[in-house]
Amino acid sequence: MTTRERRCLSVVAQRDGSRTITAYGQDDPDAAEMSVHLTAGESQALIDALAPDHHSPSLLSGSDLGLVAERIELSGTARWNGRLLGDTQIRTRTGASIVAVMRRAEAIPSPTPAFRLAGGDILIVIGTREGVEAAAAILEQD
Repeated sequence: MTTRERRCLSVVAQRDGSRTITAYGQDDPDAAEMSVHLTAGESQALIDALAPDHHSPSLLSGSDLGLVAERIELSGTARWNGRLLGDTQIRTRTGASIVAVMRRAEAIPSPTPAFRLAGGDILIVIGTREGVEAAAAILEQD
Protein backbone atom coordinates (compact mmCIF):
# COMPACT_ATOMS: atom_id res chain seq x y z
CA MET A 1 0.00 0.00 0.00
CA THR A 2 1.19 3.53 -0.76
CA THR A 3 -0.18 6.30 1.45
CA ARG A 4 -1.15 9.79 0.35
CA GLU A 5 2.23 10.94 1.71
CA ARG A 6 3.91 8.46 -0.67
CA ARG A 7 4.92 6.10 2.17
CA CYS A 8 4.97 2.41 1.29
CA LEU A 9 3.55 0.00 3.85
CA SER A 10 2.97 -3.72 3.85
CA VAL A 11 1.00 -6.01 6.14
CA VAL A 12 1.67 -9.73 6.18
CA ALA A 13 -1.03 -11.82 7.86
CA GLN A 14 -0.09 -15.17 9.36
CA ARG A 15 -2.50 -18.06 9.92
CA ASP A 16 -2.31 -17.67 13.69
CA GLY A 17 -3.80 -14.16 13.42
CA SER A 18 -0.56 -12.31 13.99
CA ARG A 19 0.56 -9.61 11.57
CA THR A 20 3.83 -8.02 10.53
CA ILE A 21 3.62 -4.37 9.49
CA THR A 22 6.57 -2.94 7.58
CA ALA A 23 7.25 0.66 6.49
CA TYR A 24 9.67 1.21 3.63
CA GLY A 25 12.01 4.12 2.88
CA GLN A 26 10.81 6.94 0.65
CA ASP A 27 14.12 7.02 -1.21
CA ASP A 28 14.37 3.26 -1.58
CA PRO A 29 11.02 1.43 -1.50
CA ASP A 30 12.85 -1.88 -1.14
CA ALA A 31 14.58 -0.86 2.12
CA ALA A 32 12.57 -1.51 5.29
CA GLU A 33 12.81 1.37 7.76
CA MET A 34 10.67 -0.27 10.40
CA SER A 35 9.00 -3.60 10.95
CA VAL A 36 6.62 -4.49 13.78
CA HIS A 37 5.30 -7.95 14.60
CA LEU A 38 1.91 -7.96 16.34
CA THR A 39 0.36 -10.92 18.13
CA ALA A 40 -3.19 -11.93 17.19
CA GLY A 41 -4.56 -9.94 20.14
CA GLU A 42 -2.49 -6.88 19.32
CA SER A 43 -3.57 -7.14 15.70
CA GLN A 44 -7.22 -7.23 16.71
CA ALA A 45 -6.74 -4.21 19.00
CA LEU A 46 -5.18 -2.27 16.12
CA ILE A 47 -7.97 -3.34 13.74
CA ASP A 48 -10.57 -2.20 16.30
CA ALA A 49 -8.77 1.13 16.76
CA LEU A 50 -8.54 1.77 13.01
CA ALA A 51 -12.05 0.60 12.10
CA PRO A 52 -14.36 0.28 15.11
CA ASP A 53 -17.58 -1.66 14.58
CA HIS A 54 -19.76 1.43 14.51
CA HIS A 55 -17.30 3.49 12.41
CA SER A 56 -16.99 6.44 14.75
CA PRO A 57 -13.74 8.41 14.46
CA SER A 58 -14.27 9.72 17.98
CA LEU A 59 -14.34 6.29 19.62
CA LEU A 60 -11.89 6.01 22.50
CA SER A 61 -12.44 2.42 23.51
CA GLY A 62 -14.82 -0.50 23.61
CA SER A 63 -15.17 -3.48 25.87
CA ASP A 64 -16.73 -6.90 26.14
CA LEU A 65 -19.18 -5.34 28.61
CA GLY A 66 -20.87 -3.37 25.84
CA LEU A 67 -19.58 0.01 26.99
CA VAL A 68 -17.98 2.62 24.79
CA ALA A 69 -16.28 5.93 25.50
CA GLU A 70 -16.47 8.74 22.98
CA ARG A 71 -15.33 12.31 22.60
CA ILE A 72 -18.19 14.66 21.78
CA GLU A 73 -17.37 18.26 20.95
CA LEU A 74 -19.84 20.91 22.05
CA SER A 75 -20.49 23.41 19.28
CA GLY A 76 -20.40 27.13 20.00
CA THR A 77 -23.95 27.27 18.64
CA ALA A 78 -25.21 24.32 20.70
CA ARG A 79 -28.21 24.84 22.95
CA TRP A 80 -26.06 23.91 25.96
CA ASN A 81 -23.26 26.43 25.34
CA GLY A 82 -23.01 28.53 28.52
CA ARG A 83 -25.46 26.35 30.44
CA LEU A 84 -24.92 24.00 33.35
CA LEU A 85 -24.07 20.36 32.71
CA GLY A 86 -26.95 19.35 35.00
CA ASP A 87 -29.39 21.14 32.70
CA THR A 88 -28.71 18.54 30.00
CA GLN A 89 -29.94 15.68 32.22
CA ILE A 90 -27.68 13.39 30.14
CA ARG A 91 -27.37 10.62 32.73
CA THR A 92 -31.10 10.60 33.54
CA ARG A 93 -32.18 10.71 29.90
CA THR A 94 -29.59 8.34 28.37
CA GLY A 95 -27.85 6.37 31.12
CA ALA A 96 -24.51 7.63 29.76
CA SER A 97 -22.08 9.55 31.96
CA ILE A 98 -19.88 12.54 31.19
CA VAL A 99 -16.68 11.55 32.98
CA ALA A 100 -14.42 14.41 31.90
CA VAL A 101 -14.33 17.60 29.90
CA MET A 102 -11.34 18.77 27.87
CA ARG A 103 -11.20 22.56 27.62
CA ARG A 104 -8.25 23.97 25.69
CA ALA A 105 -5.22 22.32 27.31
CA GLU A 106 -7.03 21.55 30.58
CA ALA A 107 -8.75 18.33 31.61
CA ILE A 108 -11.64 18.57 34.06
CA PRO A 109 -12.30 15.11 35.52
CA SER A 110 -15.72 14.21 36.96
CA PRO A 111 -17.52 17.48 36.22
CA THR A 112 -20.39 18.19 38.60
CA PRO A 113 -23.91 19.16 37.53
CA ALA A 114 -22.92 22.78 38.37
CA PHE A 115 -20.15 22.73 35.73
CA ARG A 116 -20.80 25.40 33.06
CA LEU A 117 -20.36 24.11 29.50
CA ALA A 118 -18.67 26.18 26.79
CA GLY A 119 -18.46 25.91 23.03
CA GLY A 120 -15.36 23.96 22.02
CA ASP A 121 -15.48 21.74 25.12
CA ILE A 122 -14.80 18.10 24.35
CA LEU A 123 -16.90 15.88 26.59
CA ILE A 124 -15.76 12.34 27.35
CA VAL A 125 -18.94 10.26 27.50
CA ILE A 126 -19.14 6.62 28.63
CA GLY A 127 -22.13 4.31 28.33
CA THR A 128 -23.74 1.80 26.04
CA ARG A 129 -23.43 2.58 22.36
CA GLU A 130 -27.11 3.57 22.30
CA GLY A 131 -26.72 5.77 25.39
CA VAL A 132 -23.67 7.54 24.02
CA GLU A 133 -25.41 8.14 20.68
CA ALA A 134 -28.44 9.56 22.52
CA ALA A 135 -26.14 11.80 24.59
CA ALA A 136 -24.48 13.05 21.39
CA ALA A 137 -27.90 13.86 19.92
CA ILE A 138 -28.81 15.87 23.01
CA LEU A 139 -25.49 17.72 23.10
CA GLU A 140 -25.68 18.56 19.39
CA GLN A 141 -29.07 20.29 19.69
CA ASP A 142 -29.00 23.90 18.49
